[in-house]
Amino acid sequence: MKNITDINITSKTLLPTPLSLCHEIEKTEAAHRFVAESREAIRQIIFGKDRRLLIVVGPCSIHDLNAGREYAEKLAQLAKEVNDRMLIVMRVYFEKPRTTVGWKGLIMDPNLDGTSDIPQGLRIARRFLLDIIEVGLPTATELLDPITPQYIADLICWSAIGARTTESQTHRQMASGLSMPLGFKNGTDGGLAVAINAIKAASQSQTFLGIDNEGRANALTTKGNPHCHVVLRGGSQGPNYSACKVAEVREQLEKSGLTPAIMTDCSHANSDKDPSRQPVVFEEIVRQSLQDPSVIGAMIESNLKHGSQPFPQPVDSLEYGVSITDGCIDWPTTEAMIRKAYAKLAPLFN
Repeated sequence: MKNITDINITSKTLLPTPLSLCHEIEKTEAAHRFVAESREAIRQIIFGKDRRLLIVVGPCSIHDLNAGREYAEKLAQLAKEVNDRMLIVMRVYFEKPRTTVGWKGLIMDPNLDGTSDIPQGLRIARRFLLDIIEVGLPTATELLDPITPQYIADLICWSAIGARTTESQTHRQMASGLSMPLGFKNGTDGGLAVAINAIKAASQSQTFLGIDNEGRANALTTKGNPHCHVVLRGGSQGPNYSACKVAEVREQLEKSGLTPAIMTDCSHANSDKDPSRQPVVFEEIVRQSLQDPSVIGAMIESNLKHGSQPFPQPVDSLEYGVSITDGCIDWPTTEAMIRKAYAKLAPLFN
């Protein structure tokens, strides 16, 4: 009889159960408290009870753990200095969506060589998240694969659903069961309706297929995640961070019965994929936040050094501190723009 099952599967690798991996790389009580407190602080900002600006900043993706830790140490020191006017959260992105093919992130390919050692990738991700929490930084990531949260979500303070997946029913269902505040990006075409519909769907009870912490297939039922908001990242029609665009978004959110909480991504279409334009976008966000409480924060793609480098290439040839995915601003630029914003935010706190 001709085989009709798994004819295109070439290999299978058994993953550890989420429960066993979480026991293997266990969070401390201090880390548990820090995540809980950070999530609550972020919720307070989203719902207008805290006027600090929420800044999600860091590398487009983590590919070099040493460079990531060095960046985190610099950011943690800066975060302490500006904490009374801004809440700094570090981008710790391990999964990358691909339009066609390419490196899918540290979880999927931790050796950067196409070997796709996912069990090792999950271990690396969990350990690195603990490293970031231990230096005193809340963590942010984009959750892409619906199985990943079982392994790392207890160490995530804020998460995003990207422009490519905001319209996905699978990701809206996943978001409805997540325990942290979450931002939905507008669609790649710039349209806001998909993000509004995503927030509505994620806030409701959903039942869907998933796994439990012992790795068993389950029908999971959620109560809905009430702590979602929109992230503006521009689109194929251009940027959408201007004051008039933000006012339109605020009006649409209010008409939909949603909290008018708007974060703006300084990268992607809002900077025309030119990292050197991110400070210009950020300055405008800060200006708007002084007048409009619905403007709650910004996302910034930042690394130790400016720009990006081609990948794939031999790992030994990679330049330290330079992104292998989207181009980033460098650390000196990041520090300068955050300090400048800190000074401009003073009127809100006097």
